[in-house]
Amino acid sequence: QVQLVESGGGLVQPGGSLRLSCAASRIAFSIYTMGWYRQAPGKQRELVATISTGGSTNYADSVKDRFTIVRDNAKKTVNLQMNSLKSEDTAVYSCNAARLHYSYWGQGTQVTVSS
Repeated sequence: QVQLVESGGGLVQPGGSLRLSCAASRIAFSIYTMGWYRQAPGKQRELVATISTGGSTNYADSVKDRFTIVRDNAKKTVNLQMNSLKSEDTAVYSCNAARLHYSYWGQGTQVTVSS
């Protein structure tokens, strides 16, 4: 069974940084588009960033120039470097692997930005 395990969430002050990691197992990682999504309380889940099998990236406008997504196919990991964090970045962040009609999700990790 495919497993995606996120780590790296926590509490950070506005303007701070965090790095989220997603470790995948039992999946042909390199052929999947990987992504990070987030869901804030009372809101719908939204895309944060994706990275294709070829390394092309896509970001939500709200995180452009602040967040960076990177994948390591050898290690089967995808990381999200988050800088200049804002209170509105507070959410549960989940890792996703997608290919054709297949889509797998991790359990999520909480990110709280607060002073």
